[in-house]
Amino acid sequence: MRLVALGTLLHVKQFSRSQFEIATALIIPLVQATLAVYLFRAGTEPHRMLEAAIGAGMMAVWSSVLFGSGGAIQTQRWQGTLEMLMLSPRPPALLIFPITLATAVTGTYAMVATLLWGGLVYRIPLDIAHPLAFAVAVPAAILGLGMFGLLLASTFVLVPNANAVNNALEYPVWLVSGMLVPVTVLPGWTGPIGAALPTTWAARAVRESVTGAGPVWPSLGTCLAISAVCLVAGAAVMSYVERRARANATLALA
Repeated sequence: MRLVALGTLLHVKQFSRSQFEIATALIIPLVQATLAVYLFRAGTEPHRMLEAAIGAGMMAVWSSVLFGSGGAIQTQRWQGTLEMLMLSPRPPALLIFPITLATAVTGTYAMVATLLWGGLVYRIPLDIAHPLAFAVAVPAAILGLGMFGLLLASTFVLVPNANAVNNALEYPVWLVSGMLVPVTVLPGWTGPIGAALPTTWAARAVRESVTGAGPVWPSLGTCLAISAVCLVAGAAVMSYVERRARANATLALA
C-alpha cells in the first residue's frame, strides 16, 4: 500500500509538470461539458443538464485513464526508467499500477471542472441528492478505473501502436457505458458489453448519487468487483509480458 501510494503521488507530480497533460486536462473537460450542456438543452429533457455535466466529467476521467494507461510502458521506455522498474524486487504490476491510478486521480479535476463550469457559466443548479454517497462514489470510481487501467496497460504492451487503439476505444466505451447517452436507447447487443465494463457501473453509481434515481452501493460494488478482476488479470498479463521480454531481450525496444 505504501508503494502504491508513493508511486501514485510521484506520477501525479510528474503529470502536473507536463505541458501536454496540463493543456489536455484544462481544455478537453470544458469542451466536453459545453457540448453536453448544449445537446441536452436542444433535446427534450433540458432538466437533465446536471447529469450531462456529470457524464462529461466521467468521459474526461475515462479519456485520462485510457491514454495514460496506453502510454504507461512507452513513457517509461522514453524516459529510460523501464529497466530500473523491472529490475525492482517488486512484482511489475505493483510498479505500473500507480501510473494508471495517477491518471485516474488527475482525471478527478475533470469532474470538478465540469461541475463548476456548468454551475458558473450555465447556471446549472448543483443539487446533489446524496452528497455523502457522491463523495464516496467518485473516489471509488476513480480507484476502479485505475485498476481497469492496469489491464489496459498490460495488454497495450503487446500492441505495436497503442495510440491508435486508444483513439478507437475512447468514444465507443463511454457510449456503451452510458456516461452521456442512456444505455436504454442503444441497440440491445451493446447491453452485455456495457455490463462487463467497470466504466458502466462507475458512471451509474456517480449518476445515482447525484439524481437519487437508484441505489448507489450495488452499482459501486459491481464496479469495484469487475475492476478487481481486471486488476488480477492485468497483473497476470504484466508478469507474462515481463518474462517474455526478458527471454527475448526486447524490454527496452519501442
